[in-house]
Amino acid sequence: MSSIPQEFPNVTAVAKANVYFDGKVVSHTLVLSGGAKKTLGLIYPGAFHFGTKAPELMELVSGSCRVKLDGSAAWTEYAAGSSFKVPGDSGFDIEVKTGICEYICSFL
Repeated sequence: MSSIPQEFPNVTAVAKANVYFDGKVVSHTLVLSGGAKKTLGLIYPGAFHFGTKAPELMELVSGSCRVKLDGSAAWTEYAAGSSFKVPGDSGFDIEVKTGICEYICSFL
């Protein structure tokens, strides 16, 4: 069984969406009771680049994608139930070929 959370009790959800790439990537911010933030999002088919300030943990809830971290030449495939980490002050390329990739992003 996957360790990816299925729900987050006792959180504040920010109603205003984070919309990127003309709506092809959309997320909503959750603020947990201790103040930590996460985003829940959807990535539609396409190729995108994101920069990071803080380190991130990306957990795939459904769908699949491939990812290339900044400074790496290799792409890695990820499917629902898997996760990857992105260093702070860095970035990554992400590509969704078909369907929708649903994710949880935790700021570490």
